Amino acid sequence: MAPVDTVRRAGTPARRHAALLGGLVRACRPRQWVKNVLVAAAPGAAGVLFTVRGGGLTLVAFAVLCLAAGGTYLINDAADAKADRLHPVKRFRPVAAGIVPVALAAVLGAVLILTAVGAALVAGPGLAAAVGGYVALTTAYTFWLKHVPVLDLIGVAGGFVIRAVAGAVAVGVPISVWFYAVVSLGSLFMVAGKRSAELRHAGSGRTRATLTAYSARYLAHVQAMSSGAMIVTYSLWVFQRHDGIGLALLTLSIVPFVAIVLRYALLVDSGQGEAPEELVFRDRQLLVTGVVLVALLVAGTYLN
Repeated sequence: MAPVDTVRRAGTPARRHAALLGGLVRACRPRQWVKNVLVAAAPGAAGVLFTVRGGGLTLVAFAVLCLAAGGTYLINDAADAKADRLHPVKRFRPVAAGIVPVALAAVLGAVLILTAVGAALVAGPGLAAAVGGYVALTTAYTFWLKHVPVLDLIGVAGGFVIRAVAGAVAVGVPISVWFYAVVSLGSLFMVAGKRSAELRHAGSGRTRATLTAYSARYLAHVQAMSSGAMIVTYSLWVFQRHDGIGLALLTLSIVPFVAIVLRYALLVDSGQGEAPEELVFRDRQLLVTGVVLVALLVAGTYLN
């Protein structure tokens, strides 16, 4: 039975309303909002994350980006509803399944985006500009970039960079070019891994047009290039930091950083990585190594 037929037989109005509300929440993809934790990277690196002002503004940046993300996901699903219905997995998304009407998803998406930009403007023009840039990029991705090979990789990676920028401008801290380089290259590495997993699992029902332009060898090349450059730029970022015990601890953090890159590459090579935000929390080795990395970064930054 098709998903939309199931919705039509949902039963009482109360059940349909409950299904609609639940569908709207799921369509906003709250599980994807974990990506917005990246707003804490710049305040954390600057040593102001655990201050009242720094922590508060970081939370504001996180909240408005979650609102904006929910809105862009709704608009994306409204635009892709027809194509998603042909996909073996995406056809169960609330909009594609008919749980949430396409028009409602589009309107609510626009409302959430406007609310996010307005709230960000209250916090500061810099944050509003970052949120506006995020919305512009994700909208361009929905209607154009995701259909263009290479640009679709850069578009997704750019979203992660903007998240990092949002955290920096919200708190008002400068960040080095090496920091931007690490975030940019790391994002490209993850996106290439995601496409690699999608390509491996793609079948007759795939709907991502750019997959036909990519080969496993090309995506492996992108991963190798970006991961190698990321390790170098991370090391350069560390070496231009503190001295004394701070430098020692940050230098030591290179070890778990490299271990994370290698582990993630291994998981992608085994066919995983289609949902990187889930893989990070599902793989115990990645999670433990990530905790060690964060601990060393925090200690190196705040104990200097």
